Amino acid sequence: MIHEVDEALRGLLAESGLEASGVEIVLDAPTRDWAARRNAPTVCAFLYDIREDPSRRGSGAGEVYDADGHVVARRTPPRWFELTYLVTAWASRPQDEHRLLSQVLATLVAVDALPERLLTGSLAELGLTVSLEAAGAGPDGPSASDVWSALGGELKASLGVRVRAPLAGASRTAAPPVTEGLVVQARDHRQDGAHGQDTDHRQDGDPVPGRRLRYEGVSDPGPDGFAGPRERRPAPARRRRGGRQP
Repeated sequence: MIHEVDEALRGLLAESGLEASGVEIVLDAPTRDWAARRNAPTVCAFLYDIREDPSRRGSGAGEVYDADGHVVARRTPPRWFELTYLVTAWASRPQDEHRLLSQVLATLVAVDALPERLLTGSLAELGLTVSLEAAGAGPDGPSASDVWSALGGELKASLGVRVRAPLAGASRTAAPPVTEGLVVQARDHRQDGAHGQDTDHRQDGDPVPGRRLRYEGVSDPGPDGFAGPRERRPAPARRRRGGRQP
């Protein structure tokens, strides 16, 4: 799920015209060494915090259907997570960085969710809204200054972008639906004196056909039936009135 959010966010920024103007869009950590190697205008979206949203945790299981409307699997509810990105712009002059950052801000605040056309993999399969919030009050977590300190760089202008995305639950394959019912077949047990084997015949010598119970469209299992003869256990003794055994 995380990599799918990465690509959707990157695709959203690319649609703003940044790539068309020669600006690179990357997901790298903006460390001091990384910044020193930059030789082209760049927008960096660095994922630095992942937290579950416990208020959206569900229970039970949902059903997954195929194209014909049959249940093919059962899936536990998705778990929701908040992914927080530090978005920065890198150029040779602060004015150019601010212009890039302004373009990014205008793109992100224009939507409140990642567009469906950019969702892939499990995000597209679930069909749930992946919300997006830019430059808002973030949850408890590392501040921008803490992130810059951990990266070993100097504090600079940045945007905090938070995405709430579902992680698909575990799926278990469901058994196929029952399409055939029970068939009962009457059998005539006659001793074949020559071979000592039981054979099933009607008066005309043909096998006895099966009889359907409750279900329509059940195929005939043939003369051998679904199972061989079973040994019968003796019936339990019947009680007489008054509770005494015979």
